[in-house]
Amino acid sequence: MKETSFFYRILIGLGLKQRVDYNSIEELRKRGVEIGENVHLYGTSIDFCHGFLVSIGNNVTLTGVTVLAHDASTQIPLGVSKVGRVIIGDNVFVGRGSIILPNVRIGNNVIVGAGSVVSRDIPDNSVVAGNPVHFLCSYNDYVDRHRQNMETRPVYHTMWNEKTDAEKAEMKNELISGIGYDK
Repeated sequence: MKETSFFYRILIGLGLKQRVDYNSIEELRKRGVEIGENVHLYGTSIDFCHGFLVSIGNNVTLTGVTVLAHDASTQIPLGVSKVGRVIIGDNVFVGRGSIILPNVRIGNNVIVGAGSVVSRDIPDNSVVAGNPVHFLCSYNDYVDRHRQNMETRPVYHTMWNEKTDAEKAEMKNELISGIGYDK
């Protein structure tokens, strides 16, 4: 039974069937995406037809990211799509709204800023951002800078969903003058 059929939608509405989340780690692995341990995919879309060309390492977070392993720009003139592997290393964070294009390797210990377009390889220990991405600093410099900044800026230890209204108001006031850090 097709998931778009009227009957199928009624079964879902009655709670007799559940929608399939094609971007869940379990479903992605079924489609051939290689996914390591401690991987978090928040609102992320991985190439449906060519996911088997995507590999994601350990300790990776992708937030609202689109990962493409194919490019159909050659489909009309040539009758084929370009395809390429996407390999994401260990200890990688990719910010919201970023797009990772085919034939790209992202190294280990990498941060990709929100809204970036990754169209070329990113070496290990890099922080990059932009469209197309450009190098900002090394991963270690980035972490050290923020570790030092935590000595003078507010650090909050209550999880976002457990904060009281008073804690939220305190954060709003303290963060008017700059960045802080939250658990």
